[in-house]
Amino acid sequence: MAAAMAVSGTAAAQSAASLPKPAEFYFDADANTVKPVIVVRETGEVAMQKLSRILERKVGADAEAAQLAHLAMEAGRTDLGRQLYARSLSGLDATDGIWRSVVWNYAWDLYRSGDHESAFQQWRTLHAARGVTASWMPPTLALSLWSLGRKDEAVQWYAAAVRTEPTQWNTSAQFARLLPGWTEAERKTLAEVQAAWAANPPKWP
Repeated sequence: MAAAMAVSGTAAAQSAASLPKPAEFYFDADANTVKPVIVVRETGEVAMQKLSRILERKVGADAEAAQLAHLAMEAGRTDLGRQLYARSLSGLDATDGIWRSVVWNYAWDLYRSGDHESAFQQWRTLHAARGVTASWMPPTLALSLWSLGRKDEAVQWYAAAVRTEPTQWNTSAQFARLLPGWTEAERKTLAEVQAAWAANPPKWP
């Protein structure tokens, strides 16, 4: 699974170009995706040590590997985090209950590590996995595409957010409430997308 998702730069660019155009509306909460993978409640180094011990003795431990991967990448140990996410995803497929949340978290960790292309590929994998029009997709893919310099596509995706919930997304005033898990820098980037949308709103369809 992990190997299939590790694509070359050229293939990644081709995949990015093949992202379908947005649907009209995105109302699905997709709650099983947009959540952290939590097995142990401890935090920081204590959690990392506990999860490491579990991984040493437990076969599989896909969820534990995913939680430890997130903690590692959050701590700046990006290579270790990637290895652990690869371990987690190697034991999962799209039919597993935690697969979507693992991929979603991996995407955010990649994005925040500065690897915007790989983050996009993970989000695109979720988009393509099944026919879900999830509410997280328009703002997240708008952010991702804008960060890749694909600004016209980013505006198209932002427009889908506005079509779905116009009173929420037609300005950036509510971003802090709507996107509490995003960093200020991420919300600022999305505000650039919003401004580009406001300057020239694309027509639908």
